[in-house]
Amino acid sequence: MKLFEFEAKKILAEHGIPTPRGALASSPAEALKKSLTLKPPFVVKAQVLVAGRGKAGGIQFATTVEQLSQISGKILEMEIKGLKVERVLIEEKARTKSELYFGIAVDRSRRCYVAIASTAGGMNIEEVAARSPERIIKLSVDPIFGFRNFHATKIASDLGYSGKSMMGLAGIFHRLYRVALEYDAELIEMNPLVETDDEDFVAVDARIIMDDNALYRHPNFRERLFEEKKTELTHEEIRARKAGLAYVKLEGDIGIMGNGAGLVMATLDTVQLHGGKPANFLDVGGGASVDRVAEALKILLSDPRTSVVLINILGGITRCDDVAKGILEAKTKTSSSKPIVIRLVGTNEEEGQRILTQRGIRVLNSMDEAAREAVKVSRKKVS
Repeated sequence: MKLFEFEAKKILAEHGIPTPRGALASSPAEALKKSLTLKPPFVVKAQVLVAGRGKAGGIQFATTVEQLSQISGKILEMEIKGLKVERVLIEEKARTKSELYFGIAVDRSRRCYVAIASTAGGMNIEEVAARSPERIIKLSVDPIFGFRNFHATKIASDLGYSGKSMMGLAGIFHRLYRVALEYDAELIEMNPLVETDDEDFVAVDARIIMDDNALYRHPNFRERLFEEKKTELTHEEIRARKAGLAYVKLEGDIGIMGNGAGLVMATLDTVQLHGGKPANFLDVGGGASVDRVAEALKILLSDPRTSVVLINILGGITRCDDVAKGILEAKTKTSSSKPIVIRLVGTNEEEGQRILTQRGIRVLNSMDEAAREAVKVSRKKVS
């Protein structure tokens, strides 16, 4: 789960990491009122859960409160990567001497956290790593021993700092690691972390992505998963989560449903092999009930992007007759006339296929054949 910038900064401030003075506003009038407690110049930042706000015009600067009000109004009317800007964060602009990057991320290959630092703050860290890898400092964190003060001090020293500045910077690094642990972060970063003219350090931007599997430890954030304006998830993804389905929205037009993550991934690959573009990943899981299958199909049929739905079921503990009943239930409860291509084999496949064929629904036995058929139907719809 991604947190909004203002939420991440609030957490950092609570843990002793300096952040700019600021306020949240949802209208130009509110922005103007709250700016009166701050000192110009200002930064106005769109609060959306996507990267690339700056390039999209979602981060702008103002020198007066009047200018701030105008800028806030413009940003609040924007959509950034399909997300409506509902709130802006107004902050005092930091007097920047230099910009740094520091973050903690999960290194899945090593099964541990890795601390990442660079003097190239304010830039995409992946681009820095690709173009100037010598500017990246990495330290794998032993999951038992942890990230200690001397680790943080060494990184600050390697960044070129010494004395009081080095110790202050090391303290911020170590506190960020404590936040990562407390909030079960997959990624936490300050980019940029600026050194001011007064030789202090301030996190002018912050990002936290929490592990969804740990949200039971953070009930206040877990509840947000089902609120569209407070999560990066789409309407379909929220609906799928409520139904206990694994769903990820993609860019194509062929809706995909299967049972088991491996089978669904293979289905996506087969569709792409034949020139099609999947609209989603949807796994109904093992032993899917009639209701679960029906809800999954209703989600796919209601997506305006899909031209055809491909259902690929390999029944083990999942019963093909239950899948067939779920398909019929979804079709009777929706007005969609979108074509459905079905491959249904495994436990009770004869009964499942009989249920569908009696209703005039063709069932295939080959995943490859089903994928080819779905792509063929998709192309006809597009043309």
